[in-house]
Amino acid sequence: MAGYHLLYPMRTYLIVSGKGEETNVMAADWVSVISFNPFMVGVAISPKRTTWGLIKKYGEFVISVPSLDMLKDVWTAGTKHGPEKLKEMSITLVPSKKVGTPSIKEALANIECKVVDARDYGDHTWFVGEVVAYSYDEKAFPDGKPDVGKAKFLAHASWTDFVTFDKKIYRTE
Repeated sequence: MAGYHLLYPMRTYLIVSGKGEETNVMAADWVSVISFNPFMVGVAISPKRTTWGLIKKYGEFVISVPSLDMLKDVWTAGTKHGPEKLKEMSITLVPSKKVGTPSIKEALANIECKVVDARDYGDHTWFVGEVVAYSYDEKAFPDGKPDVGKAKFLAHASWTDFVTFDKKIYRTE
């Protein structure tokens, strides 16, 4: 087993990059909040990926939050290469609010990012994006909190295994 798998399960996201005919979508688990103010996020992407080149070219990307209902599309995005895989996916690309890279209509949320830094670490580049806009399904985030029981947020457990979250919430006092 690869040691990094000890950090799983991890939330799974779709990273949208490019514009027009060059638009590409890849699955990514290695995504994190970097700062609250300004709101920045980071994603690790291999230079071998089409997404890497498109983010370098356009300086922006969108993080889309998939639900269990999008599992087939997540799998396609994570196992196929290049923009032609979009023909196999059942997602709808829609204009984003502030970046030229499209968002995914079916996603629970879309987070639009402008690249502010990119650094190589080992075999991946860590792209840091300042969030310039976002949109979300209000049913998935009532009162600004994720509805883990109903929204079916997706997490990657191992190669072909995915999980969602239980509705039970555990609180500390």
